[in-house]
Amino acid sequence: MAVELLKGNEAIAEAAIRAGLEAYFGYPITPQTEILEHMARRMPDLGRAFIQAESEVASINMVYGAACTGARAMTSSSSPGISLMQEGFSYIACSEVPCVVVDVMRGGPGLGNIDPSQADYFQVTRSAGHGDFHAIVLAPASVQEAIDLMVEAFDLAEKYRTLVFVVADGLLGQMMEPAQLPPMKPVHKNRPDWALTGAVNREPNIITSLELNAPALEEVNLRLQAKLAEIRKHEQRWAELWTDDAKLVVVGYGMSGRIAQTAVKQARREGMKVGLLRPISLWPFPEKRLSTLADQVDAFLVIEMNAGQMVDDVRLSAGGQVPVSFYGRMGGVVPVPEEIYHEITTLYEKLTSGE
Repeated sequence: MAVELLKGNEAIAEAAIRAGLEAYFGYPITPQTEILEHMARRMPDLGRAFIQAESEVASINMVYGAACTGARAMTSSSSPGISLMQEGFSYIACSEVPCVVVDVMRGGPGLGNIDPSQADYFQVTRSAGHGDFHAIVLAPASVQEAIDLMVEAFDLAEKYRTLVFVVADGLLGQMMEPAQLPPMKPVHKNRPDWALTGAVNREPNIITSLELNAPALEEVNLRLQAKLAEIRKHEQRWAELWTDDAKLVVVGYGMSGRIAQTAVKQARREGMKVGLLRPISLWPFPEKRLSTLADQVDAFLVIEMNAGQMVDDVRLSAGGQVPVSFYGRMGGVVPVPEEIYHEITTLYEKLTSGE
């Protein structure tokens, strides 16, 4: 496949289509509306389902219904819209149907603005709805990685029969980069045994999240927790640079991690032993790798576009072995490499001077 100059949102949409997406339901909200617009052009031409729903609440419940048939189904939105979908996320998690949700984050809280943010971290990683569950959460840092993770998201959703988020921010959604799209996959012809396809020569399937008997609902929860334990064991993902000899490791995900990489490169050029770890899966968080690094480094510095959310997971992973510092910008303000470099040099000087 040829390399093309692609806009983030449009690349995400086309990658989903090429991954075999059969049904898209969504509602326009900046800065992700190009995903919906691309789906509106492409899905009907391919003979697939596209509906612009009357609200985010309607769109997630349409996704739920389509996913119950075994179809590859997804929606996309941005921060306030994701908030409206949370009840549906919980129904989907308990019913164990696979689906994919894209969240292109914007500044908040409230209506906020349409600028880039990472303030949805708690929202998507701390269950994304009521009850004891987690979704798998993947965070790309480039247009190419967004394409690759969209394809992987559908595979993971079906492998574990679970909800998968792909989270970006307005910066990645709106930027253009050279990238390569995957070949077109055919849509599924065979439906899984659990799907609602019409009972002809078998007993009917029942998919529900309703269980009024407390002991029975506890059994459902125990099964879900066992599945989450398997996901946590096998699906931790990250990228890292220059960590072998690092005294200080900078941790950032998505565009924050990418911006931090520029500052870390500058620090390395000046002889500072600084490394970078970029979580790709926000849940399950790459706690195993962070814990190992905590045994060899002197400190972590966490960079986020929020008031400090992922920093909690870094501190938990470090287990109190080394200090964890934080630098963040809020409200849609994007940190620049010079700011992060200043934080690195200030902290590194303290580490090397013995303070």
